[in-house]
Amino acid sequence: MPVLELALDAGERVIAEGGDVAWLTPGFGMDTSSAHGGAGGFMGGLKRALGGGQLFLTEYTAPAAGGRITFAASLPGTIRELTIDPAVSFMVQSGSYMVSTGGVDVSVGFQRRLGAGIFGGAGVVFQALSGSGTAWIQLAGELSEIELAAGESLLIHPGHLAMYKAGMELEFATVKGVKNKVFGDSLFLAQMHGPGTIWLQSMTPAALAAAIQPYLPRQQSTTRD
Repeated sequence: MPVLELALDAGERVIAEGGDVAWLTPGFGMDTSSAHGGAGGFMGGLKRALGGGQLFLTEYTAPAAGGRITFAASLPGTIRELTIDPAVSFMVQSGSYMVSTGGVDVSVGFQRRLGAGIFGGAGVVFQALSGSGTAWIQLAGELSEIELAAGESLLIHPGHLAMYKAGMELEFATVKGVKNKVFGDSLFLAQMHGPGTIWLQSMTPAALAAAIQPYLPRQQSTTRD
């Protein structure tokens, strides 16, 4: 369960979703608003929420003496730092965004509702990280980075597709065969087309939840005479 610890000089600011901060030194200024994380004010925040993020983001400003602020990941895995500029932006799976500097825009980038075989029918949502600055994202399990050349493609279970360079072509291919559709865990596979870089996570939140579920205490039913 990794943590992200940032040392900020006086007046430096970072933006994060509410509830993600784990601990911080005294004196930080905090400002929660739907306007953080990009342009558009309330409507921009609403679009972000529709993309799986939070309507309101909190901006943390370091005091005159500077300070340290720490954010904890919600899943076992990896925290990755991304450098974003007008020429390089990323699409990250919903729920992966943790923290960013003020110049990073956080918005919904891709949303597709699929069949009940994926995430209980909720579909696939990616957030777009663009603008200029630094962002940190959390990814589940180990991370594999794959470079696809022009003309190359890769079929991926949607839950394992953690991040890809914006501008790459993403489509969905149905699993062939009646038995595969009935007994498989997904009716669709994500198909990424090069050129570009993709990042795959070894764990999916859905798989982790399914692995833990049998060990959770169950509520005992009671009967009355």
